[in-house]
Amino acid sequence: MNTFGHLFRITTFGESHGPGIGVVIDGCPAGLAVDDAQIQAALDRRRPGQSELTTPRSEADRVEVQSGIFRGQTTGTPISLYIRNQDQHSHDYSHIEHAYRPSHADYTYDQKYGRRDFRGGGRSSARETAARVAAGAVAQQLLNQHSIKVASYVSQVGAVAVPVGYEQLDLGLIDTNLVRCPHPETAERMTDLIRQTRDRHDTVGGLVTGVVRGLPAGLGEPVFDKLHAELGRAMLGINAVKGFEYGSGFAGTLLFGSEHNDAFYTDEATGQVRTRTNHSGGIQGGISNGQDVYFRVAFKPVATILQAQNTINDQGEAISLAGRGRHDPCVLPRAVPIVDAMTSLVLADLLLRARANRV
Repeated sequence: MNTFGHLFRITTFGESHGPGIGVVIDGCPAGLAVDDAQIQAALDRRRPGQSELTTPRSEADRVEVQSGIFRGQTTGTPISLYIRNQDQHSHDYSHIEHAYRPSHADYTYDQKYGRRDFRGGGRSSARETAARVAAGAVAQQLLNQHSIKVASYVSQVGAVAVPVGYEQLDLGLIDTNLVRCPHPETAERMTDLIRQTRDRHDTVGGLVTGVVRGLPAGLGEPVFDKLHAELGRAMLGINAVKGFEYGSGFAGTLLFGSEHNDAFYTDEATGQVRTRTNHSGGIQGGISNGQDVYFRVAFKPVATILQAQNTINDQGEAISLAGRGRHDPCVLPRAVPIVDAMTSLVLADLLLRARANRV
């Protein structure tokens, strides 16, 4: 499927080396003020060629609003956003027309469709995520009306990790360095590691932490569309993602129930119900409880490396293959806006669904 969401629904289209990529947003309420500059700003954070730590492919990623927005407001009809491809080097991929690259989708696409677009991976390329980022920027503007804020940052590259939780960080520092880590000292170490990895013609993975603040209690469905399940589905649908955990995650298995439970209390100053700890990650019974929602997304090392590797071709013959072209040594800095976008899309959809739950 190329469609994501229920009420706030997106459908993306296009390939890495085709004329362009785009997204159609259906179900966005009419009358939402949309700032094109905010959509473009989100795309600029994801676009290739933005720094020495990313692929040198140079794409402006200028968004074209083709429908659904008139005089700065949504009309209630489908919103179409289009991004033209301008810097394709399709010849860089001629050597893999019949080869199966290790840990890529070449073999599986052949098995599923009986054919594949080998130019940059076609539809399996992370280039497609630009369309999601554009749609997510619209969703974020809907969330802004409800004072819901989404922020993601690089919390680990390889073995280099931020030593403190998000509560102790100034998330306003996320975009002050190339790696998008709000802990300056760790950011320097991460940057050095990515540079060293690039110089060895290798790649490195890590973690992105996502944080949602201002989310009201009551979002999420009680059984199959739990808030954490929808977030997990969204994150695991991002290229190179290998894992998702929220709240205490796997570390919570080391605690006893008496240590892990989040006790409720009433804040005397505001009269609001709160919890003294937040091991639940702001979600209980699949529904938001009004506390911060936080989660971590694990990204593998980029599969394309500029080193010779053993593999086979589509005839089953053993070959040696080295990557060519322009690729990220570490996907994490450009993954941050993608995590932001997918989070915003999930929350916008659940926010609209919540309106149908009460008279």
